[in-house]
Amino acid sequence: MRRFGQVLGIRRECIAEYKRYHAKIWPEIERAIHEAGIRNYSIFLRGDQLFGYYEYIGPEDEFEARMSALAEAPRMREWWDLMEAMQVPDPERAPGTWWADMEEVFHQD
Repeated sequence: MRRFGQVLGIRRECIAEYKRYHAKIWPEIERAIHEAGIRNYSIFLRGDQLFGYYEYIGPEDEFEARMSALAEAPRMREWWDLMEAMQVPDPERAPGTWWADMEEVFHQD
């Protein structure tokens, strides 16, 4: 299992709408996330910053393929277009990414 922590900004005027969308995500999106092997997915808000956490439970050698399949899932681009309009990506994120990955420095079960 791999754990991921990521950060992203959000436009303050969009926070209520962002919360509304995430109160009940679309069934197609929920299903695609699950099929990709993502579990324990949470998004936290502090001020105008989002912190996302999830665990990938699939085989390591399938990670890239599963993330590509997730990106191609029905309605995913529509969902991302709505969310990205409310978000502010970190200018120091890795090329080709939207959320900025964080380094895990401590973990305890």
